[in-house]
Amino acid sequence: MGGYLVRRLLAMLPTVVLISLVSFLIIQLPPGDYLTTVVAKLQAQGQTLPPEQLVALRQQYALDASPLEQYWRWITNIVLHGDFGTSFEYNKPVSTLLGERLPLTLALGLVTWIVGWSVALAAGIYSAARRYSKLDYVITTLSFLGLAIPGFLIALTAVYLQFKLFGRTVSGIFSPEFEGAAWNLGKLLDLVSHLWLPVLVLASGGIAGTVRVLRANLLDELHKPYVTAARARGLTERRLLLRYPTRVALNPFIATIGWTIPALFDGEVLVATVLGLETTGPLLLNALKSQDMYLAGGIILIACILTVIGTLLSDLLLAVVDPRVRVGYVG
Repeated sequence: MGGYLVRRLLAMLPTVVLISLVSFLIIQLPPGDYLTTVVAKLQAQGQTLPPEQLVALRQQYALDASPLEQYWRWITNIVLHGDFGTSFEYNKPVSTLLGERLPLTLALGLVTWIVGWSVALAAGIYSAARRYSKLDYVITTLSFLGLAIPGFLIALTAVYLQFKLFGRTVSGIFSPEFEGAAWNLGKLLDLVSHLWLPVLVLASGGIAGTVRVLRANLLDELHKPYVTAARARGLTERRLLLRYPTRVALNPFIATIGWTIPALFDGEVLVATVLGLETTGPLLLNALKSQDMYLAGGIILIACILTVIGTLLSDLLLAVVDPRVRVGYVG
């Protein structure tokens, strides 16, 4: 186990470097750069930028260097100084922008993850244990709808119904009177009143997919010989269900941690944009649209690191839960 962990940790560094390099280069694939976007905006307003000023700005932003040189400067500053660079669009350090958006992003993602896992676990186990019951049909139907309907469409529908039925607009995570206010009971209750909708929308797709996978795996386990043998020993159905087949069926459940953890960081970009949430998702979307390479690269790099860490945690938890997986770590 120790040898496996060391090998995985050593493999994480080149994996992160390679992904960050590919991501940084892909950001620059569209024609032009950030200054091209600025010039286009000025021309749309009937203004022009003198050539000498354009050259000076290109040197100031280090856009006159090749993409590989730009990447080397960027990644070197991150490793040696913890400097993610400065955002072209916002004219602020990338670390400052991430610090402003990160707390809400993590809080929203963590609540979504807890709610999604809790609901999916309970619904998946019940649906498999009470197959073809009325509630099973309801859960199955809702799961298919959750898989088929995009999250941003659910968000748009929820915003429309909220306004049509209750006369309330959904924008942001706080009411205007609580924006910038100190934390108190009123602000906390206002946060809760706004939080349920994004949590419901963000969790819907994940819940639907996880319920289907858990139900299918659990149904497969319930017909295996070891379950029949456990019944023959006199175990109650509830104890049998939770002690043996559910534990084995949780493997794909745990394996999703690898992509769930980065999802806590960036969230669903389109859903957060529709609901007006000040998370890193809309920030990434704006950075890609304006070719703000340092801001986009910083968000993608952190998401990449979280993905690698999440994958490692998934594998270690699988080894703890399932002894069959643990055997593969020997040597």
